[in-house]
Amino acid sequence: MWLVLVAVAVFGLAIGSFLNVVIYRVPAGQSLVTPGSHCPHCDAPVRNRHNIPVLGWLLLRGRCADCAAPISARYPLVELFTAVAFVAVSWRLEALDRLAGLPAWLYFTSIAIALAAIDLDCHRLPNAIVLPSYPVLAVLLAGTALAQQDYWPLLRAAIGAVALFGGYFALALAYPKGMGFGDVKLAGLVGAMLGWLSYPALLVGAFAAFLLGGVAGIAVLASRRGTGKTPVPFGPFMLAGVAIALYFARPLADGYLRLTGL
Repeated sequence: MWLVLVAVAVFGLAIGSFLNVVIYRVPAGQSLVTPGSHCPHCDAPVRNRHNIPVLGWLLLRGRCADCAAPISARYPLVELFTAVAFVAVSWRLEALDRLAGLPAWLYFTSIAIALAAIDLDCHRLPNAIVLPSYPVLAVLLAGTALAQQDYWPLLRAAIGAVALFGGYFALALAYPKGMGFGDVKLAGLVGAMLGWLSYPALLVGAFAAFLLGGVAGIAVLASRRGTGKTPVPFGPFMLAGVAIALYFARPLADGYLRLTGL
């Protein structure tokens, strides 16, 4: 398993480098293919030896090799975070004996990182990422079910997607100022991944998102950095809820049942 985790970490670094491109270019409506990686200040192309995840930034000491303009530390941090997230997801799925779903979860983890960063920057969840992810995840989860000859998790994923999409859609209609339709579209993906895990994961993940969002809203008010009308991007909390459910849904559900005596 350790060799798998090392391979996943290296893969995560490479994917994290690509996610930096996605985070920067998708909101601007730019191509992900052309032009190649370049300095945003002087437009000089990034040399291959400087395009190595994390290491390239360290070698350049956080500055462009041509114009010496500073390069944000967010680039290597996204790469490192992606690698750590890939390892954490792989380790947890192995512990749950659900490693067959790793391709779908690594894909979801990748788009989650990109969407969270974009939502924090622009208060947007781009359709260019969210909508194509529906067929991609459907194919990956269906492939997992076919390989295992176990279709119940796939059915739960479909139920979770419909349930969470429908719930968020109702909230957006009832209170359009508090819930955007970008969140509604993301909710279907979140519901699918949580449902694939279990119904307790679906409940814990959905509840955790609103709990975290509420805490963040209170923190904004308490710090006097905003008012009750200050928009707070909700996408990152939805995605954080998935991480909480992946790791803690089972102990939280068991603790609730013991507490209530059910």
